[in-house]
Amino acid sequence: MLVTTTPNVEGYRITSYYGIVNGETIMGANIFRDFLASLTDVVGGRSGSYENKLKEAREIAISEMVEQAQRMGANAIVGVDVDYEVVREGMLMVAVSGTAVSVEA
Repeated sequence: MLVTTTPNVEGYRITSYYGIVNGETIMGANIFRDFLASLTDVVGGRSGSYENKLKEAREIAISEMVEQAQRMGANAIVGVDVDYEVVREGMLMVAVSGTAVSVEA
């Protein structure tokens, strides 16, 4: 499955449009991770635990979107948009959307 943020795929021609597909995930962070992140904030640097959680949430949301597109018969998703939102303290939402299409070389 080709997944791109661009409206088309260079070298391919879009032959069919199936519609909008999306995926969402909400991930919570645990107390221990929050404590370590707060220490990182105080001393500076990057919070690897939060970065890993963010990456995991994004991968789950994209995977959900790809599965939806496959069920429609698509072999690509174009125009993908990834949004991040803090739902409430300790809860992160990642939402992705795009257009499911069929492409051929």
